[in-house]
Amino acid sequence: MEKIKIGNVEFKSRAVLAPMAGITDRAYRELCVEFGAAYCVSEMVSSKALSFNSKKSEELMEISDYERPCGIQIFGDDPKCMADAAVHSMENKPDIIDINMGCPAPKISSNGSGSALMKNPLLCGEIVKAVTSAVDVPVTVKIRKGWNNSAVNAVEVAKICEQAGAAAITIHGRTREQYYKPPVDYDIIKEVNNAVSIPVIANGDITSAKIAKEVMDYTGCQLVMVGRASLGNPWIFSEINAYLENPDCIIKAPTLEEKLNVMCRHIEKMVEYKGEHMAMLQARKLIAGYFKGMRGAAELRNQSGKVCTLNDLYALKNKALSSVYDA
Repeated sequence: MEKIKIGNVEFKSRAVLAPMAGITDRAYRELCVEFGAAYCVSEMVSSKALSFNSKKSEELMEISDYERPCGIQIFGDDPKCMADAAVHSMENKPDIIDINMGCPAPKISSNGSGSALMKNPLLCGEIVKAVTSAVDVPVTVKIRKGWNNSAVNAVEVAKICEQAGAAAITIHGRTREQYYKPPVDYDIIKEVNNAVSIPVIANGDITSAKIAKEVMDYTGCQLVMVGRASLGNPWIFSEINAYLENPDCIIKAPTLEEKLNVMCRHIEKMVEYKGEHMAMLQARKLIAGYFKGMRGAAELRNQSGKVCTLNDLYALKNKALSSVYDA
């Protein structure tokens, strides 16, 4: 496949890992890049919190060489504060700065940030201009279809962001009002892609290699962003890459042992970076994702909510194996 560039950053494949709060930490990003993710983005970082030297925000911006290219995503509604945050984040040497204009969570949008910015397209442009003027890496923007179905303005916002200096646009084909409810509007993604000359990344329900190709073919986008479908399933990136190279290829699903071994390696890396107590609390929902579709999955997911140590995890792994092979 032809390689794609955003600014001066070259991607070797076409499927990007979406930033997900509380999920896409350093360990998760490293794992997905290992399995073929073209690019990954940090959990979103508050520009306001950075101005107060928040330790948690500083930790969210830590990047390793095993996850590059990697961007840092910032959010806020003040152009100067966002520019300062971008400059601050450069201490971690991100390849890209990403601006969140799509988060639907009330605690974000109620403060005028995230998807609420789409109600003020001119402010979107001012923020992009301030950030692009402050840093020398590509600046990208993540938007939604619009605030609601009465205010669908993704094309307008995308064009303003491009004019202000954005190097790429990611668009989630839902309104803020929809959150993550179906359907995804791939027509609006296609319209945005046709309206700008910078790369556009299609986002929303990219749940398989086949769907990834269909969305790329329909919208004209050369990149797709995968979020929730990667939970417990980092293989989705290698599957997308293989399918795009050859749609007739036979994609071999990981064996149960492979899946659970990767689960353990994932959580072990979280423990290495965060310490066992904090890592295991955060890992519970991730562990549950690895059991999806497995025999006895409901009980295994219930047990995953109780793990406190790595030894608990190993015991749960052995239980999962025995529940399948002893059946």
